[in-house]
Amino acid sequence: MESGETLAEEEIVVGSVVDGVVTGITRFGAFVLLPGGKTGLVHISEVADSYVNDIKDFVKEQDQVKVKILSYDGNQKIALSIRQAKPGASAVRPRSGGFGGGGGGGGGGHGRGPARPQNFEDRLARFMKESEDKQADLRRHHDSRRGGHRGRGEGSL
Repeated sequence: MESGETLAEEEIVVGSVVDGVVTGITRFGAFVLLPGGKTGLVHISEVADSYVNDIKDFVKEQDQVKVKILSYDGNQKIALSIRQAKPGASAVRPRSGGFGGGGGGGGGGHGRGPARPQNFEDRLARFMKESEDKQADLRRHHDSRRGGHRGRGEGSL
């Protein structure tokens, strides 16, 4: 059936959204059987918009899923995304509040308001303010560990 083989090759079009079946799950992603018999990989970062600690919380083997084809090298590797296959999804993954998940300081700055896209100037201004606040906290912490109260009293000399 050569026409079936040709059809299978044509179905793998980068950017298209197709239905597939989860055939295997690993700690780094899920393998999905595509129409035409080829298998691709959904990396764990492409499963959901939120942080995925355990992929089994989102998909199970034999689940029917819609996937977007991100890349295909013509040979073996087919990169897929469940997250980007959703209507209105973008290729840019939303950030969820900082690096490493740590608090990073004095407990402020995580109630960030609406998650709307901001222009560069707004993001730069927010970054500068947060940086200055963190530096001030670090300076206060450092000075308190030195045991001195430098700069608090005017008439110390």
